[in-house]
Amino acid sequence: MNIKHILKTLSMIDLIKGFNVTLKALFREKVTIQYPEVKTPLSPRFRGKLALMRYDNGEERCIACKLCSAVCPAQAITIESEEREDGTRRTTKFEIDAFKCIYCGFCEEACPVDSIVETNIFAYHMTENHQRIQTKEMLLETGDDYKEEITTNRAKDSKFT
Repeated sequence: MNIKHILKTLSMIDLIKGFNVTLKALFREKVTIQYPEVKTPLSPRFRGKLALMRYDNGEERCIACKLCSAVCPAQAITIESEEREDGTRRTTKFEIDAFKCIYCGFCEEACPVDSIVETNIFAYHMTENHQRIQTKEMLLETGDDYKEEITTNRAKDSKFT
């Protein structure tokens, strides 16, 4: 051992530096946010609960191309489809397992018709195990309820994409 190390150990310089940091923090203004009452601002790019969007005429946008299902790294998306009388393809089953989803945003990027989007909803919960499966109806309802907010956030983010 060298002399410098021994002197540093005996004089407890590191302990004094630690106390100094604690004392500085003790008199600093507190930054704790009282969460349920006060919410922090979210970025327009925040990725939260998924939703399915509709066209202005009320028809669902999803064309059942299954790109979102293919690109999902967690394999959380299940899609079944059938062809309609007019020759277009639409989903009969569109489910997302909320426990598997990692909210990466790949599904949103892969969608050619902007059908699946991520909202800025992060405070939602499930009380029963079967609620983790988000069905097409649930996702469309979320899209309908938050359409204005989703559109506003996309407009704010458009200059960066």
